[in-house]
Amino acid sequence: MNDIDEPLGPDELGERITEVYDLIGPLYRRAFRKIEQGEQIEGASVGVRSVLDLLRRFGPMTVPQMGRIMALSRQFVQRTVNDAAGRGWAEVIPNPAHQRSSLIRLTDAGRTVITAVLAREHAVNRQVGGGLTDAEVTACVRVLKELLRTMDHVDVE
Repeated sequence: MNDIDEPLGPDELGERITEVYDLIGPLYRRAFRKIEQGEQIEGASVGVRSVLDLLRRFGPMTVPQMGRIMALSRQFVQRTVNDAAGRGWAEVIPNPAHQRSSLIRLTDAGRTVITAVLAREHAVNRQVGGGLTDAEVTACVRVLKELLRTMDHVDVE
């Protein structure tokens, strides 16, 4: 067993990371279901919610850009963008940097929807217990980012 402040050796790290992955799967599936329950309220599917949130955070983007960030296929992202646009939550605008790849922009109606979705999610997230500290959450985010970076080579298409 290592001192708590020392980096883990490869074997022990591998075992501990397996513990993390064993928790991520059920957590992801339950969170996904919770977001799906919100679809009945706001009408935004999980995919549309993700697209709207990306546009809220980063401004207008192309479908390929969104696909790379979300690690999803361009085709799936295009379908969710089409759904969002069909509901008036996003719109296609010209891309001055590249004529063949339009930008997708959040509309005012889309901003209203994603604001409501995020407010509902925030209310659920406020119920997380355990007396977690900022340092613990920061460490968790650091670990998850490192795991994601390690999987950057995995193809999403």
